[in-house]
Amino acid sequence: MTEEKQPHRSRFHKAKDDAQFAKQAVSTPQTQDPAYRLAFQDTEFLLREDLRPVRFQLELLKPELLLNEAKIESTLVIYGSARIPAPDAAQAVLDAARTPEETRIAERLAAKSKYYDEARNLARIASQVPCDENGCRDFVVCSGGGPSIMEAANRGADDEGRDSIGLNIVLPHEQAPNRFVTPKLSFQFHYFALRKMHFLLRARAVCVFPGGFGTFDETFELLTLIQTGKIKPIPIVLFSKEFWTRVVNFDALVEEGVISARDLSLFHFVETADEAWAIIQDFYAKVAE
Repeated sequence: MTEEKQPHRSRFHKAKDDAQFAKQAVSTPQTQDPAYRLAFQDTEFLLREDLRPVRFQLELLKPELLLNEAKIESTLVIYGSARIPAPDAAQAVLDAARTPEETRIAERLAAKSKYYDEARNLARIASQVPCDENGCRDFVVCSGGGPSIMEAANRGADDEGRDSIGLNIVLPHEQAPNRFVTPKLSFQFHYFALRKMHFLLRARAVCVFPGGFGTFDETFELLTLIQTGKIKPIPIVLFSKEFWTRVVNFDALVEEGVISARDLSLFHFVETADEAWAIIQDFYAKVAE
């Protein structure tokens, strides 16, 4: 069927065509004024306070469309610190310590370097899940796109020659995606809220490694969403029981009555990638029964 016989096709020029036509406008005082710019090309206009709802929508929509085009059905989300060194960098962290306090902290970080390898191994395992008959992919590795545990996650997928997602956030200090994130799946966010939403929109499981404020924020928001019934349960595994029970007294929360004992079943403690993957597989095996 020719284009003339396809009534569903738009008769209007596409936006990208009009954007090109606009570049060819004759230079006059009118055409040079910002008021004359096409609204979708006017950065100053888009950055106005009044346009925040539009920016929210764009930041929600852009990754959604690109992930759909990449046929990514679900993700394995990996949260964790940006400060834990890779095993081959642990000694450098220790050597950089100059005071007794810095040495104690460096020793604790170096001791956690094993979790870099576990995050990498977990990503390797998840990346071996084959595409379905339509070419759609499940358990695609998704991290915050930064260094340390996040890098390990993307690196594990890269080890298998598979794509992985990085959801970076604009911060005042220098930040760049780690080199293992698939370029076409490397996203940058202005709004933390939209970034956290994209972490969970496709999440089929969430694995949490030791981390700080950012890791806590993302993890406890997820636990709250499941606890309150806002989203359906998914497997949540916390790596390093020693770390999590030291920094969060979960039993005390139950004793104080601010959470119930059954809330402790929302997550599992693990030490290895194999343990985590077994819990995830067992969860979905039971769901399928």
